[in-house]
Amino acid sequence: MKSYTITVNGNVYDVTVEENGAAPAAAPKAAPKAAPAAAPKAAPKAAAGAQGSISVSAPMPGKILGVKASVGQAVKKGEVLLILEAMKMENEIVAPEDGTVASINVAVGDSVEAGATIATLN
Repeated sequence: MKSYTITVNGNVYDVTVEENGAAPAAAPKAAPKAAPAAAPKAAPKAAAGAQGSISVSAPMPGKILGVKASVGQAVKKGEVLLILEAMKMENEIVAPEDGTVASINVAVGDSVEAGATIATLN
């Protein structure tokens, strides 16, 4: 028998495999080892309580290529706030209505999931 340590999606498993095929390969043990957690990348966030009443969410998962607005800037409905790259296309994320940018919750290079709040307006 041979023992291996395998990492799948950050979870570490100890696996034992029999040689010469007499028995099928053993399943991974029930409790995976705790893998060392990578420190999450800190995105610049507005101070607590500085979130606006109008949330701007990512319509799809992607990567932030550009931030076109800044906190405190007055924006009109349809004005570009951020550029989001998804499926090798650049998508403009626009203000849903007139307002003032209260927070930008992402930075250039950040990956975002669909539905994540990426900015807020007042």
